[in-house]
Amino acid sequence: MDLPVFDSHFHIIDRRFPLVENQGFLPDDFTCHDYLRRTEAMNLAGGAIVSGSFQALDQSYLEDALVTMGPRFVGVTQLPASVSDDEVLRLNALGVRAVRFNIKRGGSEKVDHLDRMARRVHELAGWHVELYIDSRELHELASVLTGLPAVSIDHLGLSAIGLPALLAMVERGVRVKATGFGRVDFDVAGAVRDICRANPDALMFGTDLPSTRAPRPYDDQDLRLILDTLDIDLACKVLCGNAIEFYRPAASQNP
Repeated sequence: MDLPVFDSHFHIIDRRFPLVENQGFLPDDFTCHDYLRRTEAMNLAGGAIVSGSFQALDQSYLEDALVTMGPRFVGVTQLPASVSDDEVLRLNALGVRAVRFNIKRGGSEKVDHLDRMARRVHELAGWHVELYIDSRELHELASVLTGLPAVSIDHLGLSAIGLPALLAMVERGVRVKATGFGRVDFDVAGAVRDICRANPDALMFGTDLPSTRAPRPYDDQDLRLILDTLDIDLACKVLCGNAIEFYRPAASQNP
């Protein structure tokens, strides 16, 4: 495929680094080499390496992956609320651009710390926060999330019941990852169109590779769905432009 793709959400799993069993689950390896081999047909402009529940608060795997993958790739990590300013800035220099709160699976800091931590890392390093959450639960966090500087929601919010709440947040600036199509319980094409209508800058495509615990793993037809659903200008934004803008380093955002 010729259009550039910034893969906004994938995992690197490497047993040279610590893994923590999550809800009885430990994933198979999916190394940087495995990822690049799986995506070799894509015109990769870069991507976001996302810490999973099974990596908890470990940074060693992510530091190694960022060096291996190079400067076109960024990191989304999980950190304790007690993390020092120096550590945030150290990770920022390595290419980390966001903190993830894994509300669905755990392994991250508790949501009680979301508001304060999101504001702190944004002020320090221009980072945003990313949430793995079922959209049915969004109403409980709506006032917090829409007041934060920058937020994204994983996997289209997962649930049809929560789509109206998700769309209301999109209208107020919350971003959404067009990932995990095999995890959701609704028509993906319809949701993609609705999100783009609510805010054409909101949606960011990602593979979700290696799709750990997904009922259906990523398929290349998931990328094709974006091309078949949207016009070329919107498809370019969803596949690359929106994520490039969202993950841009703070120094570039504030010249």
